[in-house]
Amino acid sequence: MSELTLTVMRLGFLAVLWLFVIVAVQVIRSDLFGTRVTQRGSRRQEARPQQAGRQAAAPPQQRGQQNTGGGRQRRGAPTKLVVSEGTLTGTTVALQGQTITLGRAHDSTIVLDDDYASSRHARIYPDRDGQWIVEDLGSTNGTYLDRARLTTATPIPLGAPIRIGKTVIELRK
Repeated sequence: MSELTLTVMRLGFLAVLWLFVIVAVQVIRSDLFGTRVTQRGSRRQEARPQQAGRQAAAPPQQRGQQNTGGGRQRRGAPTKLVVSEGTLTGTTVALQGQTITLGRAHDSTIVLDDDYASSRHARIYPDRDGQWIVEDLGSTNGTYLDRARLTTATPIPLGAPIRIGKTVIELRK
């Protein structure tokens, strides 16, 4: 075997070894410090006034009606989702007829930095009557509505606590 081949093999082995060390350090760092949690609702609300068009200029009640398919909003219907316990306490998401996903995944509407939450833990969505429904997405530790573990999609009463691990979420006016 030539000396050039031996040197190239040594350098290749050294590069693979350093790559392994860098990946191991990144994994340990993410375990120690966790994932970065951002409050997405605040950014959306800041960006909304900059948007041009009828949707941004419409009053809040009309926007809600447009997003639910033109149907009327029920009187006393919830308008926001509030995190009342957990690491995201105080976070508010406006209910505008879209599905809200909850979990550890970075593409979730509310990213939960909780050891007891699955990556795709639960979702909250409106039905055709304007009632909001919570559904567990096959999570390991379960989703609880008023201390009852969810097994099927269930309507959410106003102010009822939805517990996912250490995080508690409520629908409010």
